[in-house]
Amino acid sequence: MIYKTALALAAMAICLPSPAAAWGQTGHRVIGKIADERISGKTRAEIETILGAEDLAEASTWADEERSNPATFWQTEAGPYHYVTVPEGKTYAEVGAPDEGDALSALERFSATVRDPNTMQADKALALRFIVHIVGDVHQPLHAGSGDDRGGNDVKVRWFGDDTNLHSVWDSQMIEGQNLSYSEYANWLGRQIDPAETIAWWDANPQVWIGESTAIRDTIYPEATAEMPNLGYAYQYEHLATAEQRLQQGGVRLAAYLDELFDQGS
Repeated sequence: MIYKTALALAAMAICLPSPAAAWGQTGHRVIGKIADERISGKTRAEIETILGAEDLAEASTWADEERSNPATFWQTEAGPYHYVTVPEGKTYAEVGAPDEGDALSALERFSATVRDPNTMQADKALALRFIVHIVGDVHQPLHAGSGDDRGGNDVKVRWFGDDTNLHSVWDSQMIEGQNLSYSEYANWLGRQIDPAETIAWWDANPQVWIGESTAIRDTIYPEATAEMPNLGYAYQYEHLATAEQRLQQGGVRLAAYLDELFDQGS
């Protein structure tokens, strides 16, 4: 009976929709490392008082790694904090956060936690790690979903012949297919950011980032066909540069957001 119950639970778990994890570990760490190289000295010291030797690349994946944590916070509350929903033709300002919250409402909440001098160290660490993760999340175009297809998770495609979905292509497969470590990728992309781009991208307003993501989102869906779209080199050629730019912008914006966060916390 116990064996049959375990099998039934496993089958149910397989059938449940899995939450999305933007960029995968490589992409999030690229954003964290690019940011780490651009934050101010004061910001670095503030981060060290909260996270110790843990750098932003390490912190960036923690919110995904905790998804299996059985604590109530992770199982019933934190799921919506990884994305926003903006229907096509709308702006985030027009729709706002749902009752259960979203990435932007969580970003505001966790920022307040970090700024609060009375917050316990462990709560500050959770909040800061989630901030690092959320900034990366909302730079992934499909984490600003339209609300129709779970951010592309329901859009089934083949990627170089393997069955997957559009969200996974953008989260990890297109990026990790470059066969670079996160540090190699971050060094490569970081060197390509010129000073004018840093100045232009240095914006700590999340609604700007979300607006960019929704605009990109509406251009990356493959044409509907009778058969499952088989994406490969042509799709990668068309969209990889955009994905890489979002990683670069995510790193610059994370540095901008953290600098502003700790300035306000002074």
